[in-house]
Amino acid sequence: MVIICALGAASQDVFLMGKGIKSQLDPATNEFVEEFKLGAKLNVEQATFATGGGATNAAVTFARQGLDASFIGRVGKDTAGESVLRELDKEHVDTHATIYDETLGTQYSTVLLTETGERTILVYRGAAQAHTARDYKDLAFDNFDWLYVSSFAGAFDALNVIFDRAKAAGVKIAFNPGQGELDNPDLLRGLLEDVDILLLNKDEAQLVVEGSSSEELVRHLKHYVPVAVVSDGPNGVFASDGKTIIEAGMYEDVKVFDRTGAGDAFGSGFVSAYAQGKSLNEAVVFASANSTSVVTKIGAKEGILHAGVTLHNMPIKEREF
Repeated sequence: MVIICALGAASQDVFLMGKGIKSQLDPATNEFVEEFKLGAKLNVEQATFATGGGATNAAVTFARQGLDASFIGRVGKDTAGESVLRELDKEHVDTHATIYDETLGTQYSTVLLTETGERTILVYRGAAQAHTARDYKDLAFDNFDWLYVSSFAGAFDALNVIFDRAKAAGVKIAFNPGQGELDNPDLLRGLLEDVDILLLNKDEAQLVVEGSSSEELVRHLKHYVPVAVVSDGPNGVFASDGKTIIEAGMYEDVKVFDRTGAGDAFGSGFVSAYAQGKSLNEAVVFASANSTSVVTKIGAKEGILHAGVTLHNMPIKEREF
């Protein structure tokens, strides 16, 4: 059994839906926007509580796919942190190495969700933005086969310790950096020599390397990492291991209820398959299926697929790199 640890953010999320939460297409940007009048009272017909954070979402994918999954990240000593850890325990994710913050609360997000699946997220980062190198210098990473590292809020001192210790122990690293890391592309590129799988969306990839198309971005990222994956929402995915390059379209056209956690489901879905010896092609198919399932549910975890699910074919091409 593959032993994998997801490191990064944990969050308590509340999703608010109602007729007062609306979106409209901005013709100037061709993007949906939400507008709220100051001082107004918006009626909410539904409130759904869930847990999120890139690392906990990934850990649940790993556990449901039969991997020996752990979570390491910072939470506060509060009810939100208890909710996150309680749900991970139910999913059979090992949480014994959780780091408790004595002063800051657990990350908390309020998601204003429209009928189109678009959303505005109000985030209190709290403990999730307080990682330090000291938190990770004594952790025994040699117990793991893989680390899945998600957003660390730009805490490069902590990331350097994690990556150095993991590589010294022969542990493989999959990296799905967050905005805090992407805001410092030079420091981010300095980490990539230790990374085995790099997972980015197209906009993120363009902050790391030059390129206008997803294929071009993947080819440039391959100068840094053994496996590069670039997703572009409904426009599909490109991935390469240096031997072949995969071009995939949309897995399935479904009604989108909530996009929260779709990127986490894709990244962790890819790693869960690839770490178990699946081909690049198979990993992309499962990642796409996992992400597609997540957007049909409210919250980041409910739609995560379980082991043994039947997958169908999707538009996908494979050719020599």
